[in-house]
Amino acid sequence: DSSFSVIEDKVLPVPARVLPPKSKALPLVIFYILGKLGKTWVYKNNGYLMVSCNGGLNQMRAAICDMVTIARYLNVTLIVPELDKTSFWADPSEFQDIFDVDHFITSLRDEVRILKELPPRLKRRVETGTVYSMPPISWSDISYYRNQILPLIRKYKVVHLNRTDTRLANNGQPLDIQKLRCRVNFSALRFTSQIEDLGKRVIKLLRQNGPFIVLHLRYEMDMLAFSGCTQGCNNEEVEELTRMRYAYPWWKEKIINSDLKRKDGLCPLTPEETALILRALDIENSYQIYIAAGEIYGGNRRMASLASAYPKLVRKETLLEPSDLGFFQNHSSQMAALDYLVSLESDIFIPTYDGNMAKVVEGHRRFLGYKQTILLDRRLLVDLIDQYNSGSLSWNEFSNAVKESHKYRKGQPTQRSVIPDRPKEEDYFYANPEECLKPSSYGQVSSM
Repeated sequence: DSSFSVIEDKVLPVPARVLPPKSKALPLVIFYILGKLGKTWVYKNNGYLMVSCNGGLNQMRAAICDMVTIARYLNVTLIVPELDKTSFWADPSEFQDIFDVDHFITSLRDEVRILKELPPRLKRRVETGTVYSMPPISWSDISYYRNQILPLIRKYKVVHLNRTDTRLANNGQPLDIQKLRCRVNFSALRFTSQIEDLGKRVIKLLRQNGPFIVLHLRYEMDMLAFSGCTQGCNNEEVEELTRMRYAYPWWKEKIINSDLKRKDGLCPLTPEETALILRALDIENSYQIYIAAGEIYGGNRRMASLASAYPKLVRKETLLEPSDLGFFQNHSSQMAALDYLVSLESDIFIPTYDGNMAKVVEGHRRFLGYKQTILLDRRLLVDLIDQYNSGSLSWNEFSNAVKESHKYRKGQPTQRSVIPDRPKEEDYFYANPEECLKPSSYGQVSSM
């Protein structure tokens, strides 16, 4: 098939801009505009890339940005990504149920060719289960995709990547690569008009009543079962969470010491701990606190101290009518999309755990002008909380220690940490995409 002719070895290490065909009737040819002289080299498409994203909304969001970037670099046609329907949340949503798929395709047409589905002759391979499928290696440099994945696409015409989480390295990538990741994230990935409109309504309702804080209170049942964090849970709840952890074979860690994990800062703060920290930070109780989360484990019993300290606790379910959210029921990713929009617009964003939503929202708020995001040092905070609860610290000593330790943890400009050979421990690209932030904002760079 001539449409899959192999590119000559002269191809540049990082392809220049891609212009897709203007008509379906034209042959599948992609033009690279090289340099400022306007010289044009013509190459045939290298093949097709299918991807199946895994995880929750924000893990998939980052993965989509990576996969678009990889497709552009390899000069292959990307098929609109498939979203995860088999994870814990079992959300049946398709890409077009969450994101504006037409905007996604057209806004990137000068970079990469994206189709909603494979051409019929290749689609039959998927239907018969004969497509080459594989998980790429995590935290890979872009050169891995050129040297290992591109030859497979040339050979098989279409390759399916069945895992997409953190498959592209945070650091050491060409500037064009990093900037395209940002362009996809901040421009191409727009939610559907239904989600956007409802998000605007929630934000308007909040703004009518003054400033508001979004608290990403990651204290749902799945989080506690997965992490093994049971601080404040009764024996029945501990047993229930343990049973759930053993019920999911892909959750590798089964025997967990909750107390040790908490002291290491690896547990989400409890609602009770969160109430103490908000008070210690001198956050006034007149603020509206929007809870961006699913159902809090333990319900009203666990939320009592937070509700007492901050009576203006709200969530989308209390601001909107049930009929407004009817369409979103049992669609956790669409619900998370609403929380994402509200989180971007809040006066302050405070995540109690550094999961995917916390990180991606943090990075997006940096991009929007370093909007305040309080990044809690959980390891330090649980130690301070225990000292305060035991009487070792007075309230003033406790509050001063909390404020002083978080003076430079408010989303200010900072350099992304790089830890060679330990990518899981370094700063996540999407939490601080510094290559895409305005240089003028980098007057004083803190080291946090």
